[in-house]
Amino acid sequence: MPDLPHLTLEYSATAVILLDEESRIAYLNPAAENLFDASGKNLLGHPLQQVFTHTEQLVNAIQQAIQNDASYIEHDLTLGTLAHVKLQLRCAVTPLQFGRRYLLLEFYAIDRPLKLAREEQMLDQTQANRLLLRNLAHEIKNPLGGIRGAAQLLEQELEKPALREYTQVIVQEADRLRSLMEKLLAPQSSSHYSALNIHEVLERVRSVVLAEMPEGLKIKRDYDISLPALVGDKEQLIQTMLNIVRNAAQAMQGNGAIVMRTRVAHQATLIKRRYRQAVKVEIIDNGPGIPMELQDKIFYPLVSGRADGHGLGLTIAQDFISQHHGVIEFDSEPGRTRFTVMLPIP
Repeated sequence: MPDLPHLTLEYSATAVILLDEESRIAYLNPAAENLFDASGKNLLGHPLQQVFTHTEQLVNAIQQAIQNDASYIEHDLTLGTLAHVKLQLRCAVTPLQFGRRYLLLEFYAIDRPLKLAREEQMLDQTQANRLLLRNLAHEIKNPLGGIRGAAQLLEQELEKPALREYTQVIVQEADRLRSLMEKLLAPQSSSHYSALNIHEVLERVRSVVLAEMPEGLKIKRDYDISLPALVGDKEQLIQTMLNIVRNAAQAMQGNGAIVMRTRVAHQATLIKRRYRQAVKVEIIDNGPGIPMELQDKIFYPLVSGRADGHGLGLTIAQDFISQHHGVIEFDSEPGRTRFTVMLPIP
């Protein structure tokens, strides 16, 4: 790092990167390492565009600062990291002269207010979805009883035993749908919370999905085995993760790779409440991605990207995670979709 008098960058809460004349990283402070989740030793000397993605706005801000030989501020900057995380930032670019010419880049995260707003919107949406699903389940449950009863009466009138196989299918499917409706109508107090290991949940999901699609699908594990125990409803969490992983597998038509990753998140704010630690589960696939026109409403009921999809899987997943005081988010582009589930550790 060059000698910069009067600048205590090491102790600054602002993320700072210093570029040399060739736009190579000459220095970054600890706040920048935290913001970009990267080690300074691994970034020093590398060109800016090798370290970040989606750099168009940042390059334009640098050019403006150099042309005018004055500070330039980009108030709404999108910058991608090598970990495929997109950050919403405000960036100030300032030319400096200390023997050589440098550029001082100061980054301020603006995604926290946006994140809180999104979480509040998600909570309102989840409550509305829950009410809609309960009303839908109530309307479906009553006719199912009539369908089941009619199938049983029809079975008694059939002379050929082989035909009873068809009525049994009707009865079994009616029972399955009735069970699903009862789960949707069940109050939240019926959940069964206990200490659990999130990796047991993920292993159960992995075995189920691989049994359904055994040929071209690969599910890789990237677990942090030091994670502490969660308190939650194991069946609800299995259903949540199963819905996400199964959606990914079906989007790839059973041919592709899915990564299940677990990490600890420190000082996490989930739905306006701060937790010292949270479990972060990432489900990453290399499929075609979620169509842009669906991304704003992917958690809405009856919205699906597949012709044969019912559009309830992610709605139910969001509802279950909300009941656990967690959040579920995603980012998607062709070739990479990531769902992130955050669950607080008590």
